[in-house]
Amino acid sequence: MSRLFWPVMLLLFGVAPAAAQEPLRIICFGAHPDDCELKAGGVGAMWAAKGHKVKFVSVTNGDIGHWRESGPALARRRKAEVEAADKSLGVETEILDIHDGELEPTLANRKTITRLIREWNADIVMSHRPNDYHPDHRYVGVLVQDAAFMVAVPKFIPEVKPLAKNPAFFFYSDRFQKPNPFKPDVVVAIDSVMSKKVAALERMESQFYEGGANGGPELVPSDPKAQAKRKADVRAAFQNRDRSTAKLYAEKAKDFYGDAKVEFAEAFEICEYGRQPNAAELRKLFPFFEK
Repeated sequence: MSRLFWPVMLLLFGVAPAAAQEPLRIICFGAHPDDCELKAGGVGAMWAAKGHKVKFVSVTNGDIGHWRESGPALARRRKAEVEAADKSLGVETEILDIHDGELEPTLANRKTITRLIREWNADIVMSHRPNDYHPDHRYVGVLVQDAAFMVAVPKFIPEVKPLAKNPAFFFYSDRFQKPNPFKPDVVVAIDSVMSKKVAALERMESQFYEGGANGGPELVPSDPKAQAKRKADVRAAFQNRDRSTAKLYAEKAKDFYGDAKVEFAEAFEICEYGRQPNAAELRKLFPFFEK
């Protein structure tokens, strides 16, 4: 197209090109190498497909997350599994060198999380809520909340440029009621990428097919028919998880989809510690809804 095309169109008809949206930058924190994928794998894939930049960070290395294996060998296995899963979703991966089950809300870890958010120049940050069931999950939530203010403070880790604008922080959905239940602010239909999400999760065999920390040899049958059934059961469990989310938050989904059917969904709550996007900005941050 000629360089003169748009200037001429503007002079003749008052027509100007639509301003292209800058790619969003999203960073998601999970306690272990599978948490981001479970809670935001669908929306992560949808953002990536639209050209936005998504990074999944596992704050621990998952080195005790199996009933048979542990230590550096398991950490390497889980790293390979989650990297393959994230590559298929179109998102970047980082795993911090912190032992599974040993995450603490320390100053050093607060600096690490703050640094990662700044270096990614994040528009959106996601994490577990601080009242999740697993101590690693809870402390990821605490660390991300603690970083929500510090990312804009120039004298905190001054060697890394602070963010000019505070990101919007979101929590993943969960079913825990005390001290406060999850309340969805955004419900995203992931029907279009559900098969992609399931295929990504299936790449993490140590956690799902083999059962992770609480599995056992009974989950790894030698008979081919039993193996096929086990894989089908795991696949159905993935689908049921996100089908349940869609049903649980169906009323909220109507705010975004009206009466359109939503079979699979992921849901997110705005953290009150970061930027507070209004309804119009939510639709820019989650550019998946019809106008």
